[in-house]
Amino acid sequence: MVEQQPAMLDRVFHALADPTRRAMLRALSQQDHAIGELAEPFAMSFAAASKHIRVLEGAGLVTRRIQGRSHICRIAPEPLAMAEEWLRFYQRFWSDRLDGLEALLNAEDAAGGA
Repeated sequence: MVEQQPAMLDRVFHALADPTRRAMLRALSQQDHAIGELAEPFAMSFAAASKHIRVLEGAGLVTRRIQGRSHICRIAPEPLAMAEEWLRFYQRFWSDRLDGLEALLNAEDAAGGA
């Protein structure tokens, strides 16, 4: 599934590369927020926060609805699951390599102790 959507995965990792956007996602994981609320901890303008939200929207990580004059944002976790699936492959890869190294070192220690 992940291999079929490389452009989407690229957008997800690009969006997650910025610490401000990661902090916004963390806040959204607790509850929906207006863009102005998301901007407050960073002392940034609505326009600057809106640019960050557009990147998150482009990656499919956030949806936005307009309620009166407020733009309310909500996290969309599906793209995070896709990124996690991609990362899980490499976690298994490195776990296998490290398990092999551990076995080799243990065998070397056992041979040296005999």
